[in-house]
Amino acid sequence: MASATTPQFSFEFFPPKSDSGREKLLTTRDQLAKLAPAYVSVTFGAGGSTREGTERTVADMQVGGLNAAPHLSCIGSSRDEIRALLQRYQAMGVTRLVALRGDMPSGMRDSGDLHYANELVAFIRAETGDQFHIEVAAYPEFHPRAKSAADDLRHFRNKVAAGANAAITQYFYNPDAYYRFLEDCHRLNIEVPIIPGIMPIINYRQLARFSTACGAEIPRWLHWRMAQYDDDPASMKALGHAVVLDLCQRLLAGGAPGLHFYSMNQSAPITALWRDLGLSAAT
Repeated sequence: MASATTPQFSFEFFPPKSDSGREKLLTTRDQLAKLAPAYVSVTFGAGGSTREGTERTVADMQVGGLNAAPHLSCIGSSRDEIRALLQRYQAMGVTRLVALRGDMPSGMRDSGDLHYANELVAFIRAETGDQFHIEVAAYPEFHPRAKSAADDLRHFRNKVAAGANAAITQYFYNPDAYYRFLEDCHRLNIEVPIIPGIMPIINYRQLARFSTACGAEIPRWLHWRMAQYDDDPASMKALGHAVVLDLCQRLLAGGAPGLHFYSMNQSAPITALWRDLGLSAAT
């Protein structure tokens, strides 16, 4: 499963909710564009909750010279809505998509015409052929709502069989989970590139809450080491950087086909990792 080609690096952004947030994101865009990522992805709320923001952010990324890959969620959307969105992205010159099932927005009862990510991938292929490079999600520690790890792996195989080109993982801090996942995929003849998702540790308490909700495991040793620095933000920041830097180094040394950084719309943590990984003279 390891890639013999040059690793590719990419970043994820989320649509800002205010004009000031947009200005900050444009600054982040310009700073990270200097690193020449292969592409950037832009998240998408289920049921179209951030649809307009996603499209505008994709356009902002393109203006900044970046290859933008919008996230596309099927939950809460009809085939006609998805078809129209695909047509708009084609008109914008988008060539990559991240196809996801998504979560049902609070208060919404109609789950839409498509219920699983593999159905969305198949629909995109039926509508547009090979016009889009499609990434899907992968879960080395398996999806929190999966019945079992084996069941989650079957869902992943279905997404690949439907036409996905590659996958981006949920973030993790235990590289062994990633390598075990690759071995499991290999046994099922799943051979698409599986790019590790990397979450810089910016706000540990916020990360811990989010990880509980999304099922990403924070190793016990990391939790206890972070707890030592509750009253020392500088030391906590330094430890978080060192932990994620070591993770990235181990993954690249192990043959990972690239790294996908969850930027949280901030440039400093990414440029620091980039610099210390020796990927460029980031400033």
